[in-house]
Amino acid sequence: MSARGAVVTGGAGVLGTAIAARLAAGGYEVTLLDLDEAAVTDAAARLSASSGADVAGRRADVSDPEEVGAEIARLDRAGRRLDCLVNNAAVNTRLPLTGQTQDAWDTTMAVNVRGPMLLCQALRPWWQRHGGGRVVNVSSRTWLGGGPTAYVTSKAAVVGLTRTLAVELGPIGVTVNTVAPSVVETPLTRAGRTDAEFGRFAARHLAMTPLGRLARPEDVAGAVAFLAGDEAAFITGEVLHVCGGAQLAPPA
Repeated sequence: MSARGAVVTGGAGVLGTAIAARLAAGGYEVTLLDLDEAAVTDAAARLSASSGADVAGRRADVSDPEEVGAEIARLDRAGRRLDCLVNNAAVNTRLPLTGQTQDAWDTTMAVNVRGPMLLCQALRPWWQRHGGGRVVNVSSRTWLGGGPTAYVTSKAAVVGLTRTLAVELGPIGVTVNTVAPSVVETPLTRAGRTDAEFGRFAARHLAMTPLGRLARPEDVAGAVAFLAGDEAAFITGEVLHVCGGAQLAPPA
């Protein structure tokens, strides 16, 4: 058995696979969770082949309490290491207030906020038995500056969840932190935009980024790996912005 293991949600996506690859390279046994069973199975197989690490892929709806509880229990019975939880799964319905629907709002909150809470709730007994763990939540720079109503609200809620769980889980040795990236070019950020629209969107972010480029999946993965590692053992309740200075909101 590996010395430690990680569960990465949204594991079939661009960020999820980059995070998993970085953790696998660091010696972690990695379990990917994703709603798309075929995609997560394929991602796990590719990562296992490329890294030589133990990477498994499992279908799970992180917003469903029964599925989350059953899957964590199954992983525990199978002897998987569950030291680190990376809450990366997210949806973005990208609607303004005037176009917001109840279904879109509820779906966004269910995946982006309820999901991380349910997973921490399910994993708490494992961390209690094994003497601690790590939680790394993925928020977004938009929690500082606004954007799509439900998405930004959910990402701000992730920061609040991070802070309260850091206090609640600290006594059992669990650290809880957040990475907040700026724009990464992924299917999520491109969805619903033409190439021209995405180009204008990216240009606006480049204009307010002192380091002059968009975030890359590897940037986010490196920050997650740091917060999951021993070097961050005394860091909890923090937000690490991975956005080249865009969190400073300099004038465009």
